[in-house]
Amino acid sequence: MNNWRDKLFVTLQYLVPQHGLSRLVGMLARSEVPWIKTTFINQFMKRFGIDLSEAQIEDADQFPTFNAFFTRALKADARPLEASGDNDIACPADGAVSQLGAIRANQVFQAKGHDYSLYDLLGGDSALASEFTNGQFATIYLSPRDYHRVHMPFTGTLRETRYVPGDLFSVNEATANGVPNLFARNERLVCIFDTEQGPMAVILVGAMIVAGIETVFSGQVTPLPKQVVTTDYLRTAPITLKKGEELGRFLLGSTVVMLFPEGKAGFEQHLKAGSQVKVRGKLGAYSH
Repeated sequence: MNNWRDKLFVTLQYLVPQHGLSRLVGMLARSEVPWIKTTFINQFMKRFGIDLSEAQIEDADQFPTFNAFFTRALKADARPLEASGDNDIACPADGAVSQLGAIRANQVFQAKGHDYSLYDLLGGDSALASEFTNGQFATIYLSPRDYHRVHMPFTGTLRETRYVPGDLFSVNEATANGVPNLFARNERLVCIFDTEQGPMAVILVGAMIVAGIETVFSGQVTPLPKQVVTTDYLRTAPITLKKGEELGRFLLGSTVVMLFPEGKAGFEQHLKAGSQVKVRGKLGAYSH
């Protein structure tokens, strides 16, 4: 870690009641009491420099709750699909690249000195982990000021979701550098899609004061009982989402991790840790 402030920030996260604090913030974020939601929104906009010019609702006072403000929809033309080629992979969210590249056997790179395993990330399923062994991964961090809806990187049919309970550490750079196995220990929702190029995982990782994760097909999915919960979607009516369509959203910011099979995907050469990215922009492409 870079300095004593980062160390203190990480240490405090081990000490605070992560889930209790997140539930409290969640209650306030859902409140329709005018002075509560207005205070939250105004202070947040001031602190993070939020620009509503791209949002469908540009007047902050028109949002019924802080959650509605935070998960605000963008205007239809705000994020055109730039990854429009048949093999292009679209960025799932606005944010910054945390890390991306090759999965080394079953190890995913988190930060200098920290790797974590596919097995742990995917909730202890060795068969599922084997589908992405030696594949490619990309981790996108959504900061508080970003648009917080998550979109499909590639057209796919939902095979299953896997809710994995866990901690709620922050997921910013300081914590990624200081907390081992961060993305494999935080609460998360693993979404497995079957595509024409093979399996694809889109993993929505919870974080400190994230009041919930929602998907377009199941609504709010956290919190749930403190055990892994797998939902098989192939046994019901198939759900197919097209590239660029909304998949879900975070009620307060977090991270998306994507996994692709061995020898299938490659990323744009200019992308590296810290690169700013936009939803529906070109993240990479499948090989022909």
